[in-house]
Amino acid sequence: MIRMERDAALGWLIFIAFVVATSAIYAPGVHGGFIFDDFPNIVDNPGVQPSNASLASMVRSALSSPSSEFKRPLASLTFAANFLVSGMNASAMKVTNVVIHLANGLLVFLLCVLLLRSIGERTGGSRHTSVTAALVAGCWLLLPINLTAVLYVVQRMESLANFFVLLGLLGYARSRMRMQRSVSAGGLIAAVASILFFTALGLMAKETAVLLPLYALAIELVVFRGLSLRAIPAGTPISRDKRIVAMYVLLLAIPMVAGLAWILPSLLSPSGWSTRDFTLGTRLLSEARIVADYMTWTIAPTPGALSFYHDDFVTSTGLLSPWTTAISIAILAGVAVLAFALRSRLPAVSLGLLFFLSCHLLTGTILPLELVYEHRNYFASMGLMLAIIPLLVPWTSRERPGFVLLRRTLLIAFMANAGAQLVVASKAWSNPLSLAQELAERAPTSPRAQYELGRTYIILSRYKPESPFSPLVYAPLEAAAALKGSTILPEQALIFFNSRLDRPLKDAWWESINRKLEDNKIGVQDESALGALSDCMRQQLCQLPTGRMMQAYLAALSHESRSARLLAMYSDFAWNQLNDRKLSLQVSREAVAKNAREPAYRVSLINKLVAMGNLDEARKQRDQLAAMNVAGAYDTDIARIDAVLARH
Repeated sequence: MIRMERDAALGWLIFIAFVVATSAIYAPGVHGGFIFDDFPNIVDNPGVQPSNASLASMVRSALSSPSSEFKRPLASLTFAANFLVSGMNASAMKVTNVVIHLANGLLVFLLCVLLLRSIGERTGGSRHTSVTAALVAGCWLLLPINLTAVLYVVQRMESLANFFVLLGLLGYARSRMRMQRSVSAGGLIAAVASILFFTALGLMAKETAVLLPLYALAIELVVFRGLSLRAIPAGTPISRDKRIVAMYVLLLAIPMVAGLAWILPSLLSPSGWSTRDFTLGTRLLSEARIVADYMTWTIAPTPGALSFYHDDFVTSTGLLSPWTTAISIAILAGVAVLAFALRSRLPAVSLGLLFFLSCHLLTGTILPLELVYEHRNYFASMGLMLAIIPLLVPWTSRERPGFVLLRRTLLIAFMANAGAQLVVASKAWSNPLSLAQELAERAPTSPRAQYELGRTYIILSRYKPESPFSPLVYAPLEAAAALKGSTILPEQALIFFNSRLDRPLKDAWWESINRKLEDNKIGVQDESALGALSDCMRQQLCQLPTGRMMQAYLAALSHESRSARLLAMYSDFAWNQLNDRKLSLQVSREAVAKNAREPAYRVSLINKLVAMGNLDEARKQRDQLAAMNVAGAYDTDIARIDAVLARH
């Protein structure tokens, strides 16, 4: 008992030391600015910038995310709360992210204590569970691969979702331990409630929380082995309880089958991949390499690998194209076999590997997501730490001194490298210019990295010709425009910059825009670029040739698959710049038909209908908008529309 108390006290001291170190390392990084997807989700999203904390404002904020059809309302609400407290302050939002990360570290620590203790009770292993758990949690806090889930503001969605995942797993583990010691059915009820309740909360932050039941199953397979609900006398063979099996059939198997039935038709249709430059087959081949890379980036991180932008990744087209595809598939297959083979001998290793593989089943398989993102390893990296760190901690005092020294040396080397890499990365993230320069240097063939460098120079120039940053704008943007896989963002930025400075606009920039829009699938960034140019014209900040803009829109609209967002932007362009109200109304109707659940498109249509005197149709659209008005989120829009209609 005394030894366990000492272990617990030392474990807490070690964990607190890691918390202090993590806070100190991340401190410089919180002074940085917004980056990449922070802009459409937060900076340029008025929905998360409420004027007050009324119910209607909060509902509007909760439903404002452009990232997902499921809106991720809980994450959006936290952005709105940050805005209400400190305005559009990137540092305050990053501090909030750091606090969430540290809270997650605490949950990892508590969860690992329970899991390692349960494993030790069954196997007669180490009594140093708290120390080992503290090292697992502490190393996880310092992993450089998790930096983007902390300092990249919008990826609070990921860290917040996993906050609830970890709470759910902690509740599940406690409930299962209770079930082993009691004949009461309360443990089963608590286990089911932990999975259901925290999965639901996590899903409101990000869809990755849907994996919570799968993680719980991994714990069940390795740690608890489906133990009976009934009390088991000493020496009695352990029997499996059918109610545990039934629980996973209801909470995991049936939802998984239903989910696959729902998404498979779109995945098997070519239109489901219309916005991607890869197919289902090439994605699966590529993800084998990517997931294998994630393991390396977690265990042995290097600055070149953790480059944030990975849009220069070369897609696999076959098992030997490139040859590392087949090797990566073999590695992942070996990891899967190892995970199941070590369940009895090294259960912590087995469970950690299962966590890692399970985490990537959602984002690393059949969904048509972008191929590579470091923040997708936020939970997976915890699994790798659970698999590796216990192997580096001496379990008994009877081990040979040479093995003890080797383990401790490897552990110290791992922590030193992770901490050093995180220090360098956090310092780079402390300043928008240093970050843009660092990431552009790390990824010279990444169009996004080069574009962000040029964009940063534009911001710092303040559109003043005499600024020392103005001459620096052109090289990275023109380099980005020429790179393979580049969107029209670099050309848009060049046109925007020169127009604001009353400088000539190169024909080559417009021709490049048209060529890219005609030849490639239209993505969100292409749409954003067109929208930015249209807004600049509407606000009379840019004097752009209407004919050139018209050509760009027609090139984008030449594809069979056209998004509602693109249609809505073209409708506004036709209304404001072309003064073609008939065309604008026609396209606006098409945008609403394409995405009837987006209120903004319907509000725009109503305004145009009223302006053109189509009051009957306007009233019908107004009634449909009212039917979508959850908790008064659109009361202001509806009141304004009603006031206009009342005057006619």
